[in-house]
Amino acid sequence: MRLFVLLSRVPYPLQKGDRLRAFNQIKELSKHHEIILCALNDAPIHPKAIEKLSPYCKNIEIIHLSKSNIYFNLINNLLFTQNSLQVAYFYNKTAEKKIHKLIEKYQPEHIYCQLIRVSEYVKNIPIPKTLDYMDALARGMERRIENGSFFLRPFLKLETIRLKRYEHEIFDYFDNKTIISDQDRKLIVHAANHHIAVVPNGVDFNKYYPTDIPKEFDIIFTGNMGYPPNVMAAEYLVSEIMPIVWKTNPSINIAIVGANPAVKVKALANKRVAVTGFVADMNEYYGKAKIFIAPMLIGTGLQNKLLEAMAAQLPCITSTLANNALGGEHNKNIIIAEKPQQYAEQILNLLTDNELAKRIAQSGHQFVKQQYSWENSTNILNELISKPIKNN
Repeated sequence: MRLFVLLSRVPYPLQKGDRLRAFNQIKELSKHHEIILCALNDAPIHPKAIEKLSPYCKNIEIIHLSKSNIYFNLINNLLFTQNSLQVAYFYNKTAEKKIHKLIEKYQPEHIYCQLIRVSEYVKNIPIPKTLDYMDALARGMERRIENGSFFLRPFLKLETIRLKRYEHEIFDYFDNKTIISDQDRKLIVHAANHHIAVVPNGVDFNKYYPTDIPKEFDIIFTGNMGYPPNVMAAEYLVSEIMPIVWKTNPSINIAIVGANPAVKVKALANKRVAVTGFVADMNEYYGKAKIFIAPMLIGTGLQNKLLEAMAAQLPCITSTLANNALGGEHNKNIIIAEKPQQYAEQILNLLTDNELAKRIAQSGHQFVKQQYSWENSTNILNELISKPIKNN
């Protein structure tokens, strides 16, 4: 089947969740389909992007969005429409004409859209379509309101309302809908949200695996450190959790690892807290650490960082919010905590009890091996795309 894949970003490098998901799904889907990749782009393209994507795509089309058009669109939609700004950012009529011409040129048998950001472009095209909501974006936006600045809060509230409306309205334009977890599926406001198929992320076990190298860090936290939920988690870790830990053992150190660290994250760096920024080999840093922690307070979706750390056989501590999507079992393959005191106690337990740490690490590794492979998760998507669409 000729499959037209429409994305809001070029899916390389794999520093953000949507790129990681899209890249690995394209890789797996290319085993069964001819992939025509169409990606919007508003930034310089990584010099190796086309090289990395070409083995899996018959054709790659990139549509550039100018910043001036983006800013005009955002202001226009904010003041004069009820449209979601998340959608408005990525939409313009020139891009729409180009996408329609590409669809006419390639004559795909199915269209696959990742995120509602791009769904406006193809919602009325009479070709079988699948929409990957990926996360419950509106709920993720809503969780940011409480911690947003005084000036930002009204915009977050407004965008939450608009996103909820759009997530609901776009539902019926697509033949199939997918999402990353059951937790997120329930947060899509639609009477038929139970028809959304859960397609979890996987983990690349050739990239993330146990290593036997000297330990440099007691604790590691990873992710895109410009992403608000990660920024908040990093601040919470260093400012709320670690002072309790340091009262018992002041020598314990932390590595906060990931691209694009926000100013707030950089400010956390001190003699006991390393803020690395981008690293070429994340698995090496997992190998350098004794335990992994993801004290997520807000956000939606499945935390790729947890899958990676568990694949690298690190004992992991996280919140109920993050584990609801993952589905780990407390004290078996993962440790769950909520309050700073609980996190601190679990950190100290794992750092002082080697047998406990080893047991959690090994059980977590087996858990992700059994539950989270890109091949198995993309098979769910492939079955949806491949099945005949019933006409109403």
